[in-house]
Amino acid sequence: MKVLLVYPEYPATFWSFKHALPFINKKVSLPPLGLLTVASLLPRDWEKKLVDLNALQLRDEDIEWADSVFISGMVVQRKSAREVISKAKSAGKFVVAGGPLFSNEYKNFENVDCFVLNEGEITIPLFLEDMKNNTLKHVYKSDIKPDLSETPVPDWKLLNYNDYATLSIQISRGCPHSCEFCDVIIMNGRVPRYKSEEQIIHELEVLYYSGWRGGVFIVDDNFIGNKIAAKKILVRIVQWMDAMDKPFTLFTEASINLADDKELMTLMQGANFDSVFIGIETPEEEGLLSCGKLHNLNKDLIEKVKIIQRHGLEVQGGFILGFDTDTANTFDNMIKFIQKSGIVTAMVGLLHAIPETALYKRLHGEERIISTPTGDNTDFSLNFIPEMRLDSLMEGYKRVIDTLFSPKYYNKRIITYLKEYNKIAVNTKLSFRMQMKALSKSVWKIGIKGKGKFHFWKMIFWTIFRKPKLISEAITHSIYGYHYRTVLLGNGDGRRK
Repeated sequence: MKVLLVYPEYPATFWSFKHALPFINKKVSLPPLGLLTVASLLPRDWEKKLVDLNALQLRDEDIEWADSVFISGMVVQRKSAREVISKAKSAGKFVVAGGPLFSNEYKNFENVDCFVLNEGEITIPLFLEDMKNNTLKHVYKSDIKPDLSETPVPDWKLLNYNDYATLSIQISRGCPHSCEFCDVIIMNGRVPRYKSEEQIIHELEVLYYSGWRGGVFIVDDNFIGNKIAAKKILVRIVQWMDAMDKPFTLFTEASINLADDKELMTLMQGANFDSVFIGIETPEEEGLLSCGKLHNLNKDLIEKVKIIQRHGLEVQGGFILGFDTDTANTFDNMIKFIQKSGIVTAMVGLLHAIPETALYKRLHGEERIISTPTGDNTDFSLNFIPEMRLDSLMEGYKRVIDTLFSPKYYNKRIITYLKEYNKIAVNTKLSFRMQMKALSKSVWKIGIKGKGKFHFWKMIFWTIFRKPKLISEAITHSIYGYHYRTVLLGNGDGRRK
């Protein structure tokens, strides 16, 4: 059996980094980890080829070569996924689909031959057994949450490392919290499941001995969902990192209670973590209460962020506008909080009601759902009727984005962050040669040609004189800012088109 695994194209979104990657001569931010894991779950004697449309074009000869086309993707990749499926079916190929996009929307893809949904460790063996017996079903689903000891190492030999800025691994699935808008607990459950320490070290060694050096994103929904398990794993990673001279820089997602555990942050330092994404959502207590973000309540969130920064971890933050509790003051409160906290990478999006979530069910019961979500919550779309007047919400959201990502406010936020940040991790994300390329391109594109060059140079000179060891962080965030402005405002200069 010859299988072509296809990963659809991402549009230019906040997290795609499409406009930042050319600064370091890379094509893609992250690899399709799910498809690479699926490849390892398929029979070893099958021939496999991967086409990531974010790095390569899908050629007719690729499809002609295959007996079957396997496709997986996120909701935001819906348009590209439809194009791939149409092309494969036109060539007469058997199409198998799975992953988050299809989990809730499989009924909308009529020309897919077989859906293998939920967690592949359970449903792929069922699919393979029926294929062998010539009794294939149209849909394979399961609510069983497998022990992650059954999860194989991703098939990294299918990937061209040179195309990617960062590689990734998964350590756990699931999150103990119940945020109303989140679908993590629907897909992966509320009880965090972790791979064994031996599995994780083996996966790191596979990357190491295949020649990778640089950033590794731990894709977990909440890496510290079970702090005891996370600490045990971190102890082993620290030992391995020390023995191997810290070949990787790690980053992940966690909850704000990370700031309450000094031991945990110290272990993350030793394991060469340099950043963490945290869902803060809103600085307003009413909003946190309304959406079930109870673990963020009754905390000085700005101080929690700064504690984490002082422990050598950059905090990237997720923020949401569109809660029923939002008022005319919410927009200014959001701007003030983000500026004061020094969260440079502040992903402020509009609330989306994702099917099957508690939010979706509530709004559906209130007859407020009007469409399916696009998967890109920065595209100025809503799939429900908000409590606030729609024009007021959109006007306020636009003002928040225009302010936060203007060169003046963005570069000021970099300085606020660098004042607190205590760099500890050994930076393995970029080689010296690549850093020099990024520096020269950023100086030309942002510092010379850019309309916000005054604020760029003000931040650069502040860093040189006050925090010279952090100049690479300053340049990196400048490049990210160029990308964010291009995606959110329509250009890299900070002026909305």
